Amino acid sequence: MLKVPLAIVNFKTYPEATGERAVKLARAIADVAKKHKVAAAVAPQAFDIYRVVSKVKIPVLAQHVDPYKPDKFTGWLLPEAARESGAIGSLINHAEHPLRPPEIELTIDRLRGLGMASIVCGRDVETSREVAALSPTMVAIEPPELIGTGRAVSKVKPEVVSETVREVRSVNPRVRVLCGAGIASGGDVRLALKLGAEGVLLARAITCASNPRAAISDIIEGMVKRRR
Repeated sequence: MLKVPLAIVNFKTYPEATGERAVKLARAIADVAKKHKVAAAVAPQAFDIYRVVSKVKIPVLAQHVDPYKPDKFTGWLLPEAARESGAIGSLINHAEHPLRPPEIELTIDRLRGLGMASIVCGRDVETSREVAALSPTMVAIEPPELIGTGRAVSKVKPEVVSETVREVRSVNPRVRVLCGAGIASGGDVRLALKLGAEGVLLARAITCASNPRAAISDIIEGMVKRRR
């Protein structure tokens, strides 16, 4: 479903990645990933999932889903709706949309029951360790204070990445570990992979770049060089 090494681009709610612009960005990411034979996925806004899925062949994720079953839940985002739109999984517990531990567990279980992937964000080593015990597909270590800063956690706090990898694997070696927060270049990616991460989760460095194709090329090339 999701291969590694993997680059996930979160479109958040940036205007540069909304509507038809989301499709254009997803296509650029898909083209670069295919060229270098590297796995990539995108997480557009809920309203754009179907639009993006219909135009690209890389995995598409929801940015968030709620742990409810179909019923009277106006305004909530159900995993079933995400799946029907073509999403293969969802991000969970991003720092900009945090959940309580019981909600995280329920959401992981709901996605698992539907055969969907769960990528859970952890703010620190301890949170990531606790999340790993719930058996998500992936854990993404993302210190909130570095998100969107361009100051990569793999450079600024490399010990957080390496310690998270060690702790997650000690709890559940089947859970993949991604590195997020401030990742902005191929060099940041190479360091993250060297520290044991199996991919990256990033947003602004791609979505808001003056040349998104060049930006994602730099990221993907960082993965390719490390792989070699």
